[in-house]
Amino acid sequence: MSTESTARTFVIAGAGMAGAKAAQTLREDGFDGRIVLLGAERERPYERPPLSKDYLRGEVGREKVYVHDEGFYEAHDIELRTGVAVESLDTSSQHVLIAGGERLRYDRLLIATGARPRRLDLEGAQLEGIHELRTVGDSDTLRDRLRAAERVVVIGAGWIGCEVAASARQMGLEVDVVEPLSVPLERVLGTQVGGVFADIHADHGVRMHFGSTVTRFEGTDRVRAVSTTDGESIACDLVLVGVGVSPRTEIAQRAGIEVADGIVVDEHLQTSVADVFAAGDVASAYHPLLRRSIRVEHWANALNQGPAAAKNMLGEQVAYDRIPYFFSDQYDVGMEYSGHASQDDEVVLRGDPQTREFIAFWLRDGVVCAGMNVNVWDVTDAIQALIRSSAPIDRERLADRDIPLADLLPASAREP
Repeated sequence: MSTESTARTFVIAGAGMAGAKAAQTLREDGFDGRIVLLGAERERPYERPPLSKDYLRGEVGREKVYVHDEGFYEAHDIELRTGVAVESLDTSSQHVLIAGGERLRYDRLLIATGARPRRLDLEGAQLEGIHELRTVGDSDTLRDRLRAAERVVVIGAGWIGCEVAASARQMGLEVDVVEPLSVPLERVLGTQVGGVFADIHADHGVRMHFGSTVTRFEGTDRVRAVSTTDGESIACDLVLVGVGVSPRTEIAQRAGIEVADGIVVDEHLQTSVADVFAAGDVASAYHPLLRRSIRVEHWANALNQGPAAAKNMLGEQVAYDRIPYFFSDQYDVGMEYSGHASQDDEVVLRGDPQTREFIAFWLRDGVVCAGMNVNVWDVTDAIQALIRSSAPIDRERLADRDIPLADLLPASAREP
């Protein structure tokens, strides 16, 4: 490694999964300069998926959630600074301004600031007992409150809402879910497949209130009920608000970096400003296969996009073209989703959803654009191969469980 490289400083703003994996990759790929990893939270980098599942239920301890063990950063000469927020960027002089007035020069900067939960500006929103779930501290607090509660209302039937509802039922609570759409996860899965998750929760005793929104929170000192647009007053002693997140783009916007539903980056995760990259929940990245920009808020994206950004910070020009992937576990139902579908796409089912073991495919113009396996395992690679092939698929063969997925690929896409 040259003296010039050793003298360089790479700053990573955001110490979540994407930032931590980027720092790791920089060292693994031979970068010998200074790496500064700045995190606004006081925790070292951790993973978010357990926070709504086994960690929330108290089935695993704190060590389960960390990206690296405690000594990793010092051992790899990575300056991890927790409880430190970046306030602004000066891209002309290539400095970040840290809370407290410190200026830190960078040669390359990665913005991996993630997202923040959306909040409801409603009457009673200040009452005790109304929670959100984003951080490990949020999960700790929510676990303690769930253990002392009897009835919980979950607002929003997206991934966080569904997973928390499942965890709360597994912990013995009465659960109501208020969702303005017609089924859980409708924006991602559509009505047909989203309806399967409605049935799963109903089977476990969750009361679903579809087509309804919360109008106010009731109570004097703490929340005692939520009022909805359909005239209900749902009694509770705890509320979880899970209505999505917004990317933390403020420092980029103030610096004049292009922003549109996230920080806009190209396929190399380069922003509109030289030497500044973005990855993870905050990045709206151009996807070469999909031929459009997408922002993905899931664990696998942060896991893989951070390292890709690190390689490009080192000048490797690696296009990030991984197929979007995420997973969820609710009760005894596990699922994996690959691709990027819309509600207008055709759904083809392989297997019977009533058995809770099936694969759903989404087709656009006869081509598989997404697939979700539910309690069917070791098929993700095959599903992603079908998506990458961009080849028209016979619907009857796609639905036939006796035909291996690999046999549906065109000859040119099959492994030798």
